[in-house]
Amino acid sequence: MFGIGMPELLVILVIILIIFGAGKLPEIGAGLGKGIKNFKKATSGDEVQAGDEKPKIEKKEKERED
Repeated sequence: MFGIGMPELLVILVIILIIFGAGKLPEIGAGLGKGIKNFKKATSGDEVQAGDEKPKIEKKEKERED
């Protein structure tokens, strides 16, 4: 696809490991995952408006009580 093979990926991963250290890699991965998730939400149009969330929560709570 981009002409990047396994040796190139390994070199990139080693450089990232040297720069950030092993302790920061999970945080970086989590942040990257959240960013991709938010980007997909924004592009698909599933974005929730600030005022829309409260009525949905109240409706679910009423359904649970019944």
